[in-house]
Amino acid sequence: MISVSILPPDEFAAWDKYVSDHPLSSLYHKSDWLSLIEASFGQKAYYFIAKNTDDTIVGVLPIINLDSWLFGNYMVSMPYFNYGSVLADSVAVENQLISAAIEAAQQNKVSHIQFRAIESAESLLKTMPVSTQKVNMILDLPETPELLGKAIGSKRRSQIKRPIREGVSHKFGGVELLEDFYEVFCLNMRDLGTPVYSKTFFKAILETFPDNSLLCVVYWQGKPVSTGFLMHYKDRMEIPWASTVRYANRISVNMYLYWQILSYAIENDFKQFDFGRSTVDAGTYKFKKQWGAEPLQCYWYHWVPEGGEVPNLSPSSAKFDLAIKVWQKLPLWVTKMIGPPIVRNLP
Repeated sequence: MISVSILPPDEFAAWDKYVSDHPLSSLYHKSDWLSLIEASFGQKAYYFIAKNTDDTIVGVLPIINLDSWLFGNYMVSMPYFNYGSVLADSVAVENQLISAAIEAAQQNKVSHIQFRAIESAESLLKTMPVSTQKVNMILDLPETPELLGKAIGSKRRSQIKRPIREGVSHKFGGVELLEDFYEVFCLNMRDLGTPVYSKTFFKAILETFPDNSLLCVVYWQGKPVSTGFLMHYKDRMEIPWASTVRYANRISVNMYLYWQILSYAIENDFKQFDFGRSTVDAGTYKFKKQWGAEPLQCYWYHWVPEGGEVPNLSPSSAKFDLAIKVWQKLPLWVTKMIGPPIVRNLP
């Protein structure tokens, strides 16, 4: 018989051992995110753990309850990132964990639950509406940077050489590069019309996962102009956030950034690079495709109460057009101040 309960504090290590051993796990299944997200965003975390009769863990499901003044009360596994959802030894266990999450959702009167899966599930998720609008772009890394250079072709190699001729440089590091990263990130997000995460959120990640996170910052004319926040787990490196200031685009500095990051990943024996989420045939999709990345389908399943509808929370929705245009006109210091309280409400 399987029992499902909320993860007690004294079993975090056992949870993480199960996650590490599961073939479909991601860094975002780790228990450290529970306190990190609660502290950074003030959102309630529900970490469901399934055990069999001999007290062995047979499944886990991390879920965050987002109580949002923008979008109401809802749950996501996992928000802010591309991965999460349920890990289990069997479909039966998976169903029990999902059922426990649904029961908690009903008790908390949430509008919906979003499960961010990367495989088409055979469990209760199969009965739910699913969004397949997004893909994660994955590159199988070659053995050497030289082989990557041959694979991307002469046009892209010349784009990488342009910023080198302009005298750019770069650094890899941790918290010591956070100020430079955040300055570029905030400027780029403002220009895109997107609210920013707080600097303390990024600092918390770097300090909580010092062995799984790092920053790359590119400098030109003495200023940071392009940057990537990198996370890695097992044999895959991922770039959840990347930004370049607009005036540096003319020398293709973002190509230099990705070349240095991919070379670093290869030299440190990672087998895959995750460029992050894109819509098929969008600009970011084409940029990632030129490096040889291939799409990995995202399956975002939605549980809604009987009679409810799956909401459209996409920033591409027309109802956000005016807000985006206003945000792009705001002074940078204003976006740094009011962005974090807003972005805590976004999934």
